[in-house]
Amino acid sequence: MDYDVVVVGGGAAGLSGAVALARSLRSVLVVDAGEPRNGPADGVHNYLGREGVPPAELYAAGRAEAQAYGVEFAHDRVRSIAPGFRVELSDRTVTARKLLVTTGLTDELPDLPGLAERWGRDVLHCPYCHGYEVRGQAIGVLSTGNGMHQALLFSQLSDDVTLFLHTGDEPGPEEWEQLAARGIAVVDGEVAGIEVTDDRLTGVRLASGQVIARDALVVAPRFTANTGVLAGLGIEAEPVEMMGRVIGSHVPANPMGATAVPGVYVAGNVADVSAQVVVSAAAGMRAGAMINAELVTEETAAAVERRRVFSTASEREVQALVSGSRGL
Repeated sequence: MDYDVVVVGGGAAGLSGAVALARSLRSVLVVDAGEPRNGPADGVHNYLGREGVPPAELYAAGRAEAQAYGVEFAHDRVRSIAPGFRVELSDRTVTARKLLVTTGLTDELPDLPGLAERWGRDVLHCPYCHGYEVRGQAIGVLSTGNGMHQALLFSQLSDDVTLFLHTGDEPGPEEWEQLAARGIAVVDGEVAGIEVTDDRLTGVRLASGQVIARDALVVAPRFTANTGVLAGLGIEAEPVEMMGRVIGSHVPANPMGATAVPGVYVAGNVADVSAQVVVSAAAGMRAGAMINAELVTEETAAAVERRRVFSTASEREVQALVSGSRGL
């Protein structure tokens, strides 16, 4: 094998796993195209000791740490992975004893003009990732399935929250009461797009033409796991549900990151759609440690077998020598 482990994806999960493996003196190759999901964000939050660090800076520091322990990097995309863990890159094919897949997910946004361009800036989805940065502002919430839940969470951060029903579910009597109790305004009618002035979001435009002034808009994307590279190994994503609705997909794995295919581990958003950066980093480190433990177990079993063979051969030689001396 070319490497003990090939890590597919160089975000927080992949880099943490690579460092854990390299510190156990494993040969590791990290394959990464350099397109992190949180690239548009100004900073990473809720990461103890790294609060507010730009994503690019965090990953650059992580790569430097990994390289210091001997991790190799390929700025590339994995084209396919075949049984036997033959990993095809654009210009070569490498082999590995184990795989750690940390390919993350894709945020599939509602089909509205302008959302993608503002994503991660003032079009948001997570109160814990970006909520503090829009505290006290005029916040809109686009109801596309779980808008009620998001509206309640963001009402903790601002007294000016408006829920746009758009194509979402009509609130029930209990939910109307909750919205009223939290002071959340509700706007009926389809949303047509957003208004942007001087490179900042200034409002939400309804299909009627009316514009509701807002400083930020909360949306609920579909979180689709990036699993294309796993197709050759027979691993497929499964739906993820929240509050009775399918919100995306993930690769099922045990708490240590092991998938149903022996030797294949996953960590980060490809396995957990709700994992923030610090959670992904922890999952990657844990998966790396488990991969090393699995390799040690396999290597120990092989060493025991070699010892038994050697011991048996030695005993036969001794017996042959004893038999020969008796014949003299």
